[in-house]
Amino acid sequence: MAKITREDVAYVASLAQLSLTPEVQERLLKEMGDILQYMDKLNELDTAGIEPTMHALAMTNVFRDDVVGPSLDREHALMNAPKTDGEYFLVPKILDTE
Repeated sequence: MAKITREDVAYVASLAQLSLTPEVQERLLKEMGDILQYMDKLNELDTAGIEPTMHALAMTNVFRDDVVGPSLDREHALMNAPKTDGEYFLVPKILDTE
């Protein structure tokens, strides 16, 4: 049976950058212990011959195939842009490249 200590809870809290009250630490100690106990119980199951899966249900790709189609001409695409140079959208500089 996996055993979790107060130090383990404090370590996990520090990784998550959490400041926990003693009451919350006590509650997490019990909850994390229960989770590990459940994992121990699951580890007792015989999973030989069972294929590992990522999901409980079979997943299929729901995306359509990419198909080349007509696109906007440049003049139409730039028509409502606040600023252009006739060829590209002009946007304010946000990065200092020096």
